[in-house]
Amino acid sequence: MEQLVLDDVLAQIRTALEENDLATASSVIEALRPADQAEIFADLDDHQQTALLPQINPADAADIIEELYDEEAAELAVQLPLSTLVRIVDEMEPDEAADLLDDLKPEQAQEVLARLEAAHQVKHLIDYPDDTAGGLMTSAFLFLQRRWTAAQSIAAIRAWHPDEETIYYLFVTDRLQRLAGLVNLRQLIVADPKTTIAEIMEPDVIYVTPDTDQEHCAELMLRYDLLALPVVDAENKYLLGVITIDDLVDVLQNEASEDIQRLGGTLPLDRAYLDTGILAITGKRIGWLLILFFTATLTGGVMAMFQGTLEAVVALSIFIPLLIGTGGNAGSQTTTTIIRAMAIGDVEWADGWRVFWHELGVGFVLGLGMGIIAFILAMVWVGDLQLALAVGISILCIVTWATSAGSLLPLVVARIGIDPTVVSGPVMSTLVDATGLFIYFTVATTILRL
Repeated sequence: MEQLVLDDVLAQIRTALEENDLATASSVIEALRPADQAEIFADLDDHQQTALLPQINPADAADIIEELYDEEAAELAVQLPLSTLVRIVDEMEPDEAADLLDDLKPEQAQEVLARLEAAHQVKHLIDYPDDTAGGLMTSAFLFLQRRWTAAQSIAAIRAWHPDEETIYYLFVTDRLQRLAGLVNLRQLIVADPKTTIAEIMEPDVIYVTPDTDQEHCAELMLRYDLLALPVVDAENKYLLGVITIDDLVDVLQNEASEDIQRLGGTLPLDRAYLDTGILAITGKRIGWLLILFFTATLTGGVMAMFQGTLEAVVALSIFIPLLIGTGGNAGSQTTTTIIRAMAIGDVEWADGWRVFWHELGVGFVLGLGMGIIAFILAMVWVGDLQLALAVGISILCIVTWATSAGSLLPLVVARIGIDPTVVSGPVMSTLVDATGLFIYFTVATTILRL
């Protein structure tokens, strides 16, 4: 739905709420798609949300809760009457319901859980962390039996009435509920009705255990073009649940958002930007700013060390922003490229030396080109051959150093267990600022014989 239309709908709902016409407001929002419902609902203030949600059809209310940020959904849930919250949670997918209850106070979560119709499907999911396969999987999935015929299986699908979960893949279990294979929907439809599932299933199935990290699950589904990924017990291979493609999309979006924010030296936001308070955003950013503030003293220390050089040739200071800016940009380009290559599996720790020599060559070629341009620019600005030569050689050295260091930094920090997106940008900036000045003043001192 176009944004202009959504804005009109939002205005219509706000008008109805101001007139205390909850029936009109709820009917308008129920006519929207789930994603549009959530967007509209998130733009209402807390009081309006609390008043409107109980009036909405429980199935639509469940869709809205599922689309909201986890923190926003939990804050809204605690304000609802228990009976209303139970009706809504009953309509949610088991994995989404488990995530919501996990964010509530234990007492409230237990009260809701005790009243759910399908409490058994939700209960065993709550204990798994949100960022693992156990936290992503749903137990509301149809599992076929090996001994069933194609006709029996199709009848079971009709009786199941699948809603939003994909049924392109159907997993097969034995009589002990152990994962035995999979069959796709096309195979099932074209098979002879009397053919058993054991005859047409694929026994070699890719699976994960509940403690598998969500990023690894996403990598497997992307690598092997899977629409669903089974989750099994670590010891006995009992089939516990399934991760579906819609869960994968959410994981990739969340991971990408977190990585982009961390590349800028800030902690990820827990909710929509405009719904995050000033103090909350400040808290997310202040840590790295303080670290960079104090580490910037390294740059000041280098300038103090070469104070005599600056006093002797004041023109050297003209090119400081140019040099450290170019080095920082070159280093950031490299770290961003390597982090992305690591994320998609193109590069790992064992490739460190190959990456280093590769970026060393790239840095030299880039530095040579930038150095020539810097030399010409310095001649135009200052007209001093020796100073221009110092600037050109410094650019060559700084860019080569920045790309070389930037190639190894993400690999090293990942090796010691730190997310490279958290430290690579800020650390690269500080590193190049200090070392770039040192290289510049050393080269200038040598060439100008100061």
